Amino acid sequence: MRQISPIIINKKILLQQKIIKLKKQKNAVILAHYYQLPEIQEIADFVGDSLELSRKAAETEAEIIVFAGVYFMAETAKILNFNKKVLVPDVNAGCSLADGCPPDKFREFLKDYPNHKVVTYINCSAEIKTMSDYVCTSSNAVKVINSIPKEDKIVFAPDKNLGNYLIKETGREMVLWNGSCVVHEAFSLEKLIDLYQKNPDAVIVAHPESETHILKTAHYIGSTSGMINYIKSSPEIKFIIATESGILHKMKHEVPHKTLIPAPSKEDNSCACSECAFMKMNTLEKIYNCLLNEFPEVKLDRNLVDKARIPIEKMLQC
Repeated sequence: MRQISPIIINKKILLQQKIIKLKKQKNAVILAHYYQLPEIQEIADFVGDSLELSRKAAETEAEIIVFAGVYFMAETAKILNFNKKVLVPDVNAGCSLADGCPPDKFREFLKDYPNHKVVTYINCSAEIKTMSDYVCTSSNAVKVINSIPKEDKIVFAPDKNLGNYLIKETGREMVLWNGSCVVHEAFSLEKLIDLYQKNPDAVIVAHPESETHILKTAHYIGSTSGMINYIKSSPEIKFIIATESGILHKMKHEVPHKTLIPAPSKEDNSCACSECAFMKMNTLEKIYNCLLNEFPEVKLDRNLVDKARIPIEKMLQC
């Protein structure tokens, strides 16, 4: 096993201490997604999935929000806290789902479905949210769809995999935007079957952004927080995890006595698992610098915020 240099460890601890001191001085809060690097999760005030982080952003009394995740998450925090300063460690930390649904093309797409309710997954830009009747996360997507009157037609965007899962779960017909998450489409079915054959006592858990053939193998399908809660409450002791590997840090703390195996990706990489390159763009150094300099800052037009807030508020009520 490769040993980590004491110098690197000491540098990490020193940076963490500086960040903690600085956020107290500036009345700041750090929100981090489960997919962030372990050292970032360790200094965050709250670690969660998109829905949990949105709720924390809406509730915080801090003057400054540092969002360690990807850009659309920080936009959501700004929409819910227009008068507060929202900072991002790296403005280029994007999302394949958000990037794959450009506002101009989505606006043209919707012209073909004028009588449909528009439901968008939170993994989209603030401008896309202004075109939405409802916003949802993987945690409450089924509740959101079920809350829409049966007679209403639905457009769901941008994740076709989550959309197909919701069609199966709710029985509703929906028009789907052709988008997907590169991380959750990176799992290899062949390798997963081979891994399961070597671990027949394992329980496969998967995120609903995964492709249908991966979901068909899963014993449990749920959001990141849903998977954590399921594994905590399950009597089983071995699990294969089909989502971004960053979640393993939190899971190992919650269930140190259980065996957690990352589902294998199609690519041959060092961890043999699926990682989000965007999520991993954030570092302790970038968090420290953005808090110290209060930059980069998320800035949104007030009119856009007012429109985008309406479907987000509906999401928070589910």
